[in-house]
Amino acid sequence: MNPLQDARRVVVKIGSALLVDAATAQPRADWLASVAADVAALRAKGKEVVLVSSGAIALARRMLGLTRKKALRLEEKQAAAAVGQIRLAGAWAEALGREGQTAAQLLLTLEDTEDRRRYLNARATLGTLFDMGCVPVINENDTVATAEIRFGDNDRLAARVAEMIAADVLILLSDIDGLYTADPRRDPAAQHLACVEQVSEEIMAMGGEPPPGFSSGGMRTKLIAARIATGAGCAMAIALGTAPHPLRALADGARCTWFLPAPEGRSARKRWIAGSLAPLGTITVDAGAARALRRGSSLLPAGIRQVAGSFGRGDPLSVRDEAGLEIARGLSAYDATEARIIAGHRSAEIEALLGWRGRDELIHRDDLVLLG
Repeated sequence: MNPLQDARRVVVKIGSALLVDAATAQPRADWLASVAADVAALRAKGKEVVLVSSGAIALARRMLGLTRKKALRLEEKQAAAAVGQIRLAGAWAEALGREGQTAAQLLLTLEDTEDRRRYLNARATLGTLFDMGCVPVINENDTVATAEIRFGDNDRLAARVAEMIAADVLILLSDIDGLYTADPRRDPAAQHLACVEQVSEEIMAMGGEPPPGFSSGGMRTKLIAARIATGAGCAMAIALGTAPHPLRALADGARCTWFLPAPEGRSARKRWIAGSLAPLGTITVDAGAARALRRGSSLLPAGIRQVAGSFGRGDPLSVRDEAGLEIARGLSAYDATEARIIAGHRSAEIEALLGWRGRDELIHRDDLVLLG
């Protein structure tokens, strides 16, 4: 079993301890080059790849004279992130550029993946970058953090990104080749788990203490990420990332731990849209649009006959046919005022009508669930 072989969309998380040389506080250039080559190979097979990369704070500590401190103040971490993020983005842009890949930087917070409006913004940006053939490189926006920064939390951020873009596989590259029944550094009898079907409480209990060095994530945050990703229908691997070409090794069957996606994962969000959100507006569509929706299409402005209610971008809507029958629910890509302006018009006219170019759809099919 190797879910990576058939995956269409892949998220790869890389921690500070892999990317930054602990002795020099410099990027591991040769290792980065090997990962960039792996990414290019995956892209050549038609896969879309997102990199979630830590390392900004670690790259800046020596430059700012902060290496003697074990614990940095929040303000120091924010400053280090601001300095280091430039170096981190530059390192990835250079490495990917040598492989003919265009790197794109996104700085996100967990809130960006949980707030509906910000979620839609981030997902739309990522979708456009995929369409343009780019490789998004994502990091947590540590420079504006209002709570203590934990750069190990990029495990969870990576899982949220995988959930957001409906990724098929999430890969957490680590200094260990998967999950063991106990910490193998302390227990010689610890057994490697090649496959985890469900992230149970027993599995969660196997998470140990964070490792020493730049990384503060440890196995615990990886198991939290596994719960998020598999619950969204995404397979996840914890794989060894210390050697060159870690993604190629994984594709070739290197030992790792695969976490299987929950069977109901892909439909869980649809059930949430259908039953857990009270619609804040109603969209009436013509017969042609109703037929298109039932065939699995997105809701385009041209098929809209009436817009009712007061709603914002990302709010839930009820979609009804001209007889008043509710046929679908979904999350709006426009607010009520904008929806009324573009209703009945072709998507190509949106820019002229609003003065800016928005999404072609009022409700994307990924944000829409049919009723009945």
